[in-house]
Amino acid sequence: VNDCLSVLYNCCICKEGVTKSLAARDYFVLFLFTLMTNKKTFLQTATLIEDILGVKKAMIQLEGIANLSGLVQSFDQQQLANFCRILSVTVSEPDLGNDEKHTLLAKNAQQKQDSSLSCAEDNQVTLLNIPGFIERLCKLATRKVSEATGASNFLQEVEDWYTWLDNALVLDALMQMAMEQAEHTSTGQQPLPCSSSDESSLATSTLMHRLPQSMKIVHEIMYKVEVLYVLCVLLMGSHRNQVHKMLAEFRLIPGLNNLFDKLIWRKYTLSNHVVHGQNENCDCSPEISFKIQFLRLLQSFSDHHENKYLLLNSQELNELSAISLKANIPEVEALVNTDRSLVCDGKKGLLTRLLTVMKKEPPDSSFRFWQARAVESFLRGATSYADQMFLLKRGLLENMLFCIIDSGCKSKDVLQSYFDLLGELMKFNIDAFKRFNIYVSTDNKFQTFMSQINSSLIDSNMLVRCIILSLDRFETQTEDRKVVEVLSECCLLSYLAKVENRLSFLFRLVNIINVQTLTQENVSCLNTSLVVLMLARRRGKLPFYLKALRGKEHAEKYPGCLLNNFHNLLRFWQRHYLNRDKDSTCLENSSCIPFSYWNETVSVLLRSDRTSLCAIASYIDEPFMDMDLLEC
Repeated sequence: VNDCLSVLYNCCICKEGVTKSLAARDYFVLFLFTLMTNKKTFLQTATLIEDILGVKKAMIQLEGIANLSGLVQSFDQQQLANFCRILSVTVSEPDLGNDEKHTLLAKNAQQKQDSSLSCAEDNQVTLLNIPGFIERLCKLATRKVSEATGASNFLQEVEDWYTWLDNALVLDALMQMAMEQAEHTSTGQQPLPCSSSDESSLATSTLMHRLPQSMKIVHEIMYKVEVLYVLCVLLMGSHRNQVHKMLAEFRLIPGLNNLFDKLIWRKYTLSNHVVHGQNENCDCSPEISFKIQFLRLLQSFSDHHENKYLLLNSQELNELSAISLKANIPEVEALVNTDRSLVCDGKKGLLTRLLTVMKKEPPDSSFRFWQARAVESFLRGATSYADQMFLLKRGLLENMLFCIIDSGCKSKDVLQSYFDLLGELMKFNIDAFKRFNIYVSTDNKFQTFMSQINSSLIDSNMLVRCIILSLDRFETQTEDRKVVEVLSECCLLSYLAKVENRLSFLFRLVNIINVQTLTQENVSCLNTSLVVLMLARRRGKLPFYLKALRGKEHAEKYPGCLLNNFHNLLRFWQRHYLNRDKDSTCLENSSCIPFSYWNETVSVLLRSDRTSLCAIASYIDEPFMDMDLLEC
């Protein structure tokens, strides 16, 4: 059987079209899974399946595999880790390809006709129904690596031999061979003979001597990447709460916390690579891939979920309670309900450890992007004053401002992550704005900060939204002496309090997007523009803002273009958000504005009644109604 598998694998490599031909035969693909029951054919079979699924157009349905539950339960931990490489293809949403296809229009259209999305969800359910599956993944993700004394430099060895390790399956085969060599040597037998291909790879005795220990470490790292990826995808699926409950029960977070210093961030790793998306192929070293996947998992785990407090230890939870008590505000219900037996052990929780390494990372490192995303996800959802103060006390705001203003960071992606985190950290928090004003004590620093915001409004608009929302709330708290003091002194709040500056942001936000170019990354610009108009509507100033937009159109000499574009965007907004409970809940939680008011405001703006002063149609001259935006 192994010889047959070897022939097929080599045919796939050497002859174009063979892999696709095999992938088109569903019965054959399903048959291959049955060969994984035998440990002697497992690796060869897994290698071939991985290649076939990589080119298969239609996603395979896991429930079609004969006795899948029994198959998975028969795997030892090493085989299960290997199997995760195959599972990663079957549980992920299909990657849409290039940027043009990443638009929300294209995604919405594809979801209506593409069965891959529902198939991925079905496969996730199938896995969740396998007894002990999640528990075993948690054990794989958190098990420790025994490191023998005198092991040679790990990172240097990766550079020496990682170039010829195609994938983790090859590494597994080499690991098995090295262990067999060690067993035969320890029993006094002659070393096992190597094939010609093995000889070419393991030519030097020095490498053979070092290989078993270094492989043991990287072997564990590479499979943890696959396991964390599968857990991350399941966390983002439609059965998220069920997955969360199991990950908490099996103590995934405390386990990762115990591995943090010894394995996950055991050494400083230089990261000059680009920021990869969730489904993008990554050619990074194992260590870099492991760190990024770990940070992605933390982001998915914390985002809008009460289990985020498991990232702290008992002392840190007590600190949050003390902050709430001192501020004379009730504790967050999720904090009160947190099971203390499931939180992190030791002197530091996982969030605190992450902050420590984050502040040591170079400001433009791509690790910073994922670190900032993970910390931001802890703050996202309903705003918690205690959570913000916990991070403020650890110098996070000053660190973010240094990175934005003083560090010379040029990475667009990393800067966006700083803006988003800063927005969540400062939202509705008067102490944060006071700290901001102290740091930006000179006009030069404030101008640099505003220049960074204005240089890419798509990246910074979430921060702008948080400032505008905060200002609106502070203006209703004039009986609070501290609030009045900060309102009068804070240069940032004063800047956004000026109507002309808000209008400038509004005009640019509406002008830099259209329905054809909307993506998950820039749709926030549309929502920020809506926040400006919702707050104006609350104060009876919506007609003033619409009239100003019309005036700006005429001043720029393209009447009708801006308002027609905005009208089209709002019609798309209705189709997009009214059918998405999760997205609408996120809008409500992040703004503290009921989604019903969002929807109502959009409906008011889209009224066809040209006599209504709150309808966009009233401000578009008749000749320019429904004009072709390509003419603009």
